[in-house]
Amino acid sequence: MTTRDHDHLDRIVERYQAKMPGWMGRFVGWIRKPELRLLRLVAGVLLVLFGCVGFLPILGFWMVPLGLLLLAQDVTFLRRPTVNAIYWVERKIEAWRGRPSS
Repeated sequence: MTTRDHDHLDRIVERYQAKMPGWMGRFVGWIRKPELRLLRLVAGVLLVLFGCVGFLPILGFWMVPLGLLLLAQDVTFLRRPTVNAIYWVERKIEAWRGRPSS
């Protein structure tokens, strides 16, 4: 089942990567390289930790979901909850906009 979760996560990231400005999309493509696993893990942990003190200037709570997304690329047990959370948020946004989700 983890392969399916990984495939779902890859499709989600690729979909959003295509919507990003060029430099940001290239950065996302670069950070997803398999050989950068350690960098993703360190960056993900730091984003989650610093996001927990998001009430401080410069830092923000936005860092937590970004960190979890980075960690989910490599940490198997985080993939399914991350994919489910992304789908949930997308459904809520679609409902808020008044469009039925597909």
